[in-house]
Amino acid sequence: MQLHRFHGGLKLADETDASTAEPVLVMGVPAKLTVPLGQHIGEATEACVQVGDHVTKGQRIGQSKGYIAAHVHAPTSGKVVDIDLYPVPHPSGLDAPCVVIEPDGHDDWGDARMEPWLDWDTRDLRALRQRLRAGGIVGLGGAAFPTAVKLNPRAGQRIHTLVVNGAECEPYISADDMLLRTAPEAVFEGIRITARLLGVERVLFAVEDNMPEAMRSLTETLPPELRDLIELVSVPSIYPTGGERQLIKVLTGQEVPSGGLPADLGMVCHNPGTFKAICDTVIQGRPLLSRIVTVTGPGVKHPRNVEALLGTPFADVIEAAGGYAEGVDRLVMGGPMMGFAVHDDSIPVIKATNCLLATRPQDTPDPGPVMPCIRCAECAAVCPAQLLPQQLYWQAKAKDFDAIQDYGLFDCIECGCCAYVCPSNIPLVQYYRYAKNEIWAREKERHKSDIARERYEFRQERIEREEREKAERLAKKKAALKNKEADGDKQAAIQAALERAQKKKAARAEESAKGSDQAPGSETTREETSTTNDTRDRDDR
Repeated sequence: MQLHRFHGGLKLADETDASTAEPVLVMGVPAKLTVPLGQHIGEATEACVQVGDHVTKGQRIGQSKGYIAAHVHAPTSGKVVDIDLYPVPHPSGLDAPCVVIEPDGHDDWGDARMEPWLDWDTRDLRALRQRLRAGGIVGLGGAAFPTAVKLNPRAGQRIHTLVVNGAECEPYISADDMLLRTAPEAVFEGIRITARLLGVERVLFAVEDNMPEAMRSLTETLPPELRDLIELVSVPSIYPTGGERQLIKVLTGQEVPSGGLPADLGMVCHNPGTFKAICDTVIQGRPLLSRIVTVTGPGVKHPRNVEALLGTPFADVIEAAGGYAEGVDRLVMGGPMMGFAVHDDSIPVIKATNCLLATRPQDTPDPGPVMPCIRCAECAAVCPAQLLPQQLYWQAKAKDFDAIQDYGLFDCIECGCCAYVCPSNIPLVQYYRYAKNEIWAREKERHKSDIARERYEFRQERIEREEREKAERLAKKKAALKNKEADGDKQAAIQAALERAQKKKAARAEESAKGSDQAPGSETTREETSTTNDTRDRDDR
């Protein structure tokens, strides 16, 4: 298969030999689990249990309300002892709502476990997506985007290629490497389910060339019936090949458009750990309760990978790797390039925790003071998104948030290549994160202002409508009253006319009555007159 090259990037040391020397350790249940209700991109879930409740393993304890969200489940059975704000792994360092569970030691599923779907290939596609949603599955590569949403493309959007991102490019992290070595069958089953959901024509399974054991395991276990569908591809270990856009560029030569998604090219990309979680949820009825975490760095006595329940304190995970080495001063969640430092090892493992890296001062020497930018353009040469990092830096420093977006700020994947090569030791990524946060905050305020303005306009419109309707009702009432008065005058006129007519009639009747009193004389006279006239006529003849 012909591979392609993305712009920039760095060749970094792997630093994974120590953590891959030991098999994956499945940790037991800790003394207390602190399960954050927000472990994914999107809306946080709401607690659906109360303090004092007894929960079973796999029971839903966080209910998602929105579309882009994922449910949260109890990692083991026990008692809910608190629901409150606790420190969580986040760059902001802010506290977030958590459900604290005191395990009962039984690890009892109760009735919470979903029915295994061994016949998943006969199930309705919509039901399969609902199963993934019910299982709280998110992307386990670090972004933690809800999987059910990602596997539900827009109407008319055709997905023809599924990309498996086994390019674990950042130094020290080996969680995917160990997963592919130990559980390739489950990963293939998850791929098979996903391929049916999306109706793809091909699957490109990328593994970095510094993961030979993982590639060997996949090659040996690839089911014969999937050989026409899945193509295993060894890709160069150049950081950040594991970036979604960069990997698609390497595999296909196509570039995801600015502001677009891989789906715009007919592709969907997932991490191997996500496929394992899909398999567990669909075939075994097991929601996402644990994940593999690489515990490594010079600050850990025995680096290795462990499978830890979500909610397990970092301190317990470090202890499972032999504890801290002497002189540790820094603990990072994630890798050395894109991870962030945490200041409290009591915070819990979440769905996005792929690595805990402990370092000592001698391992991360002080880079020295920050100096002015000398416009050497080294940052632009290594930027995999083909941006101009120095321009982004200047615009962020000047707080010109309109101009910085014109330079493609939101195409930056914060890989840290620019800061790594900067001879002036400028923490460039921190400036980009600051600018992004400011823009998001302003957008949020603008959205709130728009909503407030719409509410005000709606209220004004309602008041005006009510006043207009009131005026119309008054006008109708006045008109009705006026018509009523007019009708009264007309009736009076008719009554007067009737009275006049009756009077006339009565008068004629009276006159007639008077005429009747004179009738006998009158009749005789007319007869006499008639006789006289007849006699006269005969004489004439």
